[in-house]
Amino acid sequence: MRIGELAARADTTTRTLRYYESRGLLTARRSVNGYRTYDEEDLRMLRQIRMLQDFGFGLEETRPFVECLRAGHPAGDSCPASLQVYRAKLAELDECIDRLRQVRDQVGAQLLRAEEDMARLAEGAAGADPSCELRPHP
Repeated sequence: MRIGELAARADTTTRTLRYYESRGLLTARRSVNGYRTYDEEDLRMLRQIRMLQDFGFGLEETRPFVECLRAGHPAGDSCPASLQVYRAKLAELDECIDRLRQVRDQVGAQLLRAEEDMARLAEGAAGADPSCELRPHP
C-alpha cells in the first residue's frame, strides 16, 4: 500500500509517517516508480505506536515495542525491553498519582478552612449593622 492509504488506515497523516520514518520507527520500501510502499506489518507497528502514545508514552518509548515486532514476536510487548518500558511508565504514573493526591489533599484543606472562615464571618455578621459588608480574609 502507498503512504496515503497507510495514513488513512492508521488514522494519521502522511507527514507523521514520514516523521516516523526519519526517526527509524517505520521503514518504507520503494516501488519502481519511487513511491513509498508499506504492508500490513507496517500498519501493525503503527497501531502499536499509536496505542502507546494514546496511553501517554513518548515516541522514543515506543521504540522497544516496534523493535520487538520487527524481530518477529507476535506482540510488541513480548520482549524484555518492552516490559522495562512498561515498568518505567508505571513508576512514572504512580509518582504522578501521588503528587495529584497531595495536591487534592491541600486543596481540600484550603476549601475546609475557607468554608469555616465564611461560616464564622456569617455568624459574626448576624448581629452586626446591616450596612456592613462581609469581606473574606485576605
